[in-house]
Amino acid sequence: MKHPTFVIAEIGQAHDGSLGILHSYIDAVAQTGVDAIKFQTHIAAAESSIHEPFRVKFSYVDKTRYDYWQRMSFDAAQWAEIKAHCDSVGLEFMSSPFSNAAVDLLEDIGIERYKVGSGEVSNFLLLERLSQTGKPVILSSGMSSFDELDAAVSYLQARDIQLSVMQCTTSYPTPAERLGLNIIGELKQRYGLPTGLSDHSGTPHPAIAAAALGAELVEVHAVFDKRMFGPDSRSSLSLDQLSQMVEGIRMIDTSLANPIDKDDLTPYRELKGIFEKSLAVNKDLPAGHRLSFGDLEAKKPAGQGIAARDWQQVIGQPLKQPLSQWAFLNSEDLEQA
Repeated sequence: MKHPTFVIAEIGQAHDGSLGILHSYIDAVAQTGVDAIKFQTHIAAAESSIHEPFRVKFSYVDKTRYDYWQRMSFDAAQWAEIKAHCDSVGLEFMSSPFSNAAVDLLEDIGIERYKVGSGEVSNFLLLERLSQTGKPVILSSGMSSFDELDAAVSYLQARDIQLSVMQCTTSYPTPAERLGLNIIGELKQRYGLPTGLSDHSGTPHPAIAAAALGAELVEVHAVFDKRMFGPDSRSSLSLDQLSQMVEGIRMIDTSLANPIDKDDLTPYRELKGIFEKSLAVNKDLPAGHRLSFGDLEAKKPAGQGIAARDWQQVIGQPLKQPLSQWAFLNSEDLEQA
């Protein structure tokens, strides 16, 4: 992976079946700093039927979900052109297959790894076809219990497949109460695998938080405008938000890669001299006066008098000589016991 946190921009169905819009997304997403751009490869006849209901009845043009998948599909030559465009702008081409036929198509164009959508974790027919490719697999766990995820992980590990697992909440958009950021650590501890977050909140914040929690990969939906037609628009990031998210994640990456030593004060040596303070008196005081807390103030810079941290050591000490208001207090000003 290119960066400590591998960032995937999911376009999904935001292209609405238009190759022109899809290619526009590739060029736009390439400017945001993500590592990969992900699509979904749908072959309606292989994955669906006229009995499949809409998750969200958003479409004015598709009578059935099957019709929608058919309108969202591209042929093998078109997918090859899509991948070639991604390669040319430095984005890893990724796609989630929803049928064995889709895996066959993606294999023909040379995909590097597969993302398994949340609804496919228990589709062991698909998992078997993916295992036959020998390529890395990312499992999204949005609709899976730990028992179901255990079974999928075991199935693929038994076939020596390189795995990553992502916490995901299948809710569009996902509210903060259901993000499940705690699951990232639980997945890491349970499986000892690269772990991440597939987020549908429509904000950049959860992915940045995931990076801070040690996620190795994050995925978010991206769209030109949240008001665009489609089932995932409100759950997506605008391209400006995507850029901001990547900037935040890279800052987190850099921070985690550079732990600091809290006891190493070398970078602050000059600043400490400027900002730390010395003791002074806050009123005119005569010789012989015994200092009290009410006589003292602390003034910048350090090194002009007794350090402010040592104020207790001067309480009750008599002055050797008179001091004017706001004068720094030095050990030479005190009667030696």
